[in-house]
Amino acid sequence: MKTHDFYYDLPEELIAQTPVEPRDHSRMLVVHRENGRLEHRHFYDIVDYLRPGDALVINDTRVIPARLIGERAGGGAAEVLLLRQLGPKKWETLVRPGRRLKPGAEVSFGGGRLVARMLETTDAGGRVVEFVCEGTMEAMLDELGEMPLPPYIHETLQDRDRYQTVYARHDGSAAAPTAGLHFTPALLDKIRAMGVKIVPVLLHVGLGTFRPVKAEDVEDHEMHSEYYEVTPEAAADVNAACAAGGRVVAVGTTSVRTLESASTDAGVLQAKSGWTSIFITPGYRFKMVDALITNFHLPESTLVMLVSAFYSREGTLSAYEEAVREKYRFFSFGDAMLLL
Repeated sequence: MKTHDFYYDLPEELIAQTPVEPRDHSRMLVVHRENGRLEHRHFYDIVDYLRPGDALVINDTRVIPARLIGERAGGGAAEVLLLRQLGPKKWETLVRPGRRLKPGAEVSFGGGRLVARMLETTDAGGRVVEFVCEGTMEAMLDELGEMPLPPYIHETLQDRDRYQTVYARHDGSAAAPTAGLHFTPALLDKIRAMGVKIVPVLLHVGLGTFRPVKAEDVEDHEMHSEYYEVTPEAAADVNAACAAGGRVVAVGTTSVRTLESASTDAGVLQAKSGWTSIFITPGYRFKMVDALITNFHLPESTLVMLVSAFYSREGTLSAYEEAVREKYRFFSFGDAMLLL
């Protein structure tokens, strides 16, 4: 497979710059995989497609204010994006400008209250950074950090919480699991009242999910590892739903990657934690997921490839083309797609 096989043409004006209010009033393209039928609905209509006994699996990671803008020791602006915590004040990061931030270089933030020291270069071209500050790193990030919005969002985010799901609990992500941004507390209560089990799992979103595919051949792309966790309670709830004939409905590609990483070939979800670099492309045999709620993704991205594996490449690209024709909003603050 070639990376270009997953290209589609997207007008820039369809890239959502601001979130819809209320959250659940985003549009939703419903894809019936069995026959290719498409429906145009709103996200609050999700209740029409869920059934009592289903397990709705959410990723309850929380985005940290991981983007730091500072000044290099020799003068000039610099940016550090936190990806993965390695110690109390040690992180794997992406930095800009990389050519001026070699090991040994320093960047200061907040007038020197926080200093980043470049220790070494990672295999991905990032930096391992040690931070020096008074107090905790968490307090410094709350004060000096910015939400790490994707580069295609140019509008200033007025409310930090709008780039968090309403069920976000565990700090650690460098980007939001955006399919979950559509849920409201009231909608979740309505879903629970239907007899649907809402099951939290965890995957801290990092470079692996959003790193561009630069290889010409899909098989040559290397995914980076991200931390995931499935608790014994979550595994028991999902397995019980499956045993009773319910469906596993994954909210977002990060939930899919967590479920598939922790499942046996026989379709049993294990209580498990660790690092996953799973790369799901067409031809993959899904072990656990029956339905998928997702946003629309960048052309030629690993996320489009995952959706294509769940449906088909041709069907996915056809659905995306329909979304373009109907002027759906794309990417992080965009509209949703439900694949049944």
